[in-house]
Amino acid sequence: MASFLQSLVDPRKNFLARLHMKSVSNRLRRYGLRYDDLYDPLYDLDIKEALNRLPREVVDARNQRLKRAMDLSMKHEYLPDNLQALQTPFRSYLQEMLALVKRERAEREALGALPLYQRTIP
Repeated sequence: MASFLQSLVDPRKNFLARLHMKSVSNRLRRYGLRYDDLYDPLYDLDIKEALNRLPREVVDARNQRLKRAMDLSMKHEYLPDNLQALQTPFRSYLQEMLALVKRERAEREALGALPLYQRTIP
């Protein structure tokens, strides 16, 4: 059952998943974003912790992409076509660190240790 569900969302196996991935890619390219830029650190504290562990240059580049995307959106414009061609929307920079943070949190919970951070509603 799990392999069937994975085949439904795998772009290499499912035409609709491939079509959706292409659509998301085009929308991200228009604003110069990467898929990992869409994660909100206020929504999930694991994401906030993963961003804190990344090198400063990576976080600064993320913030710059988000600022540029907001600026373009407010102006109702897109990146020029030559810059859109250079974008890599699915190059991940956060997934490995996020997986590490989630594994560490799960290990702490399994050992009965206190969590490093508590969920608070902002």
